[in-house]
Amino acid sequence: MANIKDATTGTFENEVLKSTEPVLIDFWAPWCGPCRMVAPVVEEIAKEYEGKVKVMKLNTDENMDIAIKYNILSIPTLGFFQSGQMVDRIIGAVPKKVIVEKMSKTFSATSAN
Repeated sequence: MANIKDATTGTFENEVLKSTEPVLIDFWAPWCGPCRMVAPVVEEIAKEYEGKVKVMKLNTDENMDIAIKYNILSIPTLGFFQSGQMVDRIIGAVPKKVIVEKMSKTFSATSAN
């Protein structure tokens, strides 16, 4: 999990909102079974898109204020952030293909590289 940083209330603004590259955040919690199912897929994406998309994880139990601010009602939720805004999301454990397709559409400037 070397490519994935943990986002926290203390780091969220600098790491996510002020990021110059697109950010994919995995909103999760340790007790969440579907979160554990999607984690290896998120890790693969982090490796494949290193240098193009910043991939982070945010534990919703420990950073509830961020989860509330972005209306994260179900986990896992994958949030797509660009230029300081959440521009899209995927709710639930989905196949890698679905995540990559959504990333390509959402971060179209990134996928053009």
